[in-house]
Amino acid sequence: MPEHVKVITDRLPTLFIPHGGGPCFFMSAVSPQPPSIWDGLGEHLRGLAASIRHPEALLVISGHWETEIPTVHTGAAHSLYYDYYNFPEHTYRLTYPAEGAPAVAARTRALLALAGIETATEASRGLDHGVFIPLKLVYPDADIPIVQLSLQADLSPQRHLAIGRALAPLRDDNVLIIGSGMSFHNMNAFRRPGPDYIGVSDDFDTWLTQAVTSPQAEREHALARWAEAPAARIAHPREEHLIPLMVAAGAAGSDAGTRIYAERLGGITAISGYRFG
Repeated sequence: MPEHVKVITDRLPTLFIPHGGGPCFFMSAVSPQPPSIWDGLGEHLRGLAASIRHPEALLVISGHWETEIPTVHTGAAHSLYYDYYNFPEHTYRLTYPAEGAPAVAARTRALLALAGIETATEASRGLDHGVFIPLKLVYPDADIPIVQLSLQADLSPQRHLAIGRALAPLRDDNVLIIGSGMSFHNMNAFRRPGPDYIGVSDDFDTWLTQAVTSPQAEREHALARWAEAPAARIAHPREEHLIPLMVAAGAAGSDAGTRIYAERLGGITAISGYRFG
């Protein structure tokens, strides 16, 4: 083999994690949700880091930040953005003192520029709850620097798959790419859970898992057309919580996708989490 060919032997995976509802892991469940509704997801998130080599930085794409063009947080430190409402007072005092990663932010912008993708920067927006709430479980010591990347507000699946493909080299730099959202995100189903949602969430979850676990070309073709899937617009009346999956899948390249978490929240809605590589 020529000496200039780089052999990847220990490349980090990419992840799509469900991040729950608001500060759900740090409060009692809200009726009519059963008291244990978030226990299984919390257990999954707490055990996730054990299966992954310790990264030098995290690049997180949350379903809770949209901008006209992809925007990279470049600050050396983070505040928190408590972007949830009418929750217990103590949930607005949660902390997560992770540092920023300006060098990774610059590398992120450079990779996107190489792919012809325009970006912007900002340095003051706090980490939203799609980032700090799950990471308090995954990496509770807050000892890994974080860069947050926004979604592009058009929510184009093709665009976000391309963003992921452009960012794939970060995996070789020991940066863990995390898409944070929900595989099923219909607020009516969470506020008024009922048996009518069992079949439709199963239909979409079955389709999504089949798409994610298909070879790269089939996977990207299917995900780009997710809105044609069974029950797609019931599962996602608006797709901001699904689109982070596209970035994780795009960055996966030819690596296989696997479902690493599956549960029926409250006995009703099927929810899944995925790993690539």
